[in-house]
Amino acid sequence: MSDAERAAVVEILGQATSDGRLTLDEYSERAASAYAAKTRADLAGLTDDLPIGQEIKPIDPRGYAVAPAPVRGEIVPAGEKLAAIFGSDTRRGAFAVPERVEATATFGEIKIELQDAHLTHQYTVIEATVIFGSVTIYVPEGIDVRLTGRAVFGAKTSKLSGGVPPGAPVLEVRATVWFGEVTVRPPKSGWLDRLGLT
Repeated sequence: MSDAERAAVVEILGQATSDGRLTLDEYSERAASAYAAKTRADLAGLTDDLPIGQEIKPIDPRGYAVAPAPVRGEIVPAGEKLAAIFGSDTRRGAFAVPERVEATATFGEIKIELQDAHLTHQYTVIEATVIFGSVTIYVPEGIDVRLTGRAVFGAKTSKLSGGVPPGAPVLEVRATVWFGEVTVRPPKSGWLDRLGLT
């Protein structure tokens, strides 16, 4: 059994918690059991009573399902999963952004920097799920950002300003926040930003 399989179960538990199917105490207890699990049967027992994730399958650590893109012959993942569980994860650089990105921060922090990336679809969705953590998405000018979802004892905030040109690509950020925050903001620029002081 791989760490990726354990992380997949914890992600399912996090989604169930954000949907109200598990309490935070139940989530914490089951997540701890997932990390301590020795067999796949142990993992399956943690999600048996949930209407999702009945079968736990081995996955790539980043959840890639690679498919050819129609842009410049690149290979673009059909979807990407980022997870920060008691830690941090950052996605940056000149990468091709897939149509759907799932970012789950559980007692952790995720940063998605899009200033050097390019969107491969006209409509892109980032599913940001936060439980005692944060997801920050850095978006350059010229993208129509739509921040939706809900925040319970937390916040979802857009710090973007300025107009969007007609026909601009759309980025929908669907936030589900429990005791944390999802923030959409311009790329880092000044020295205070680079030091993480803003």
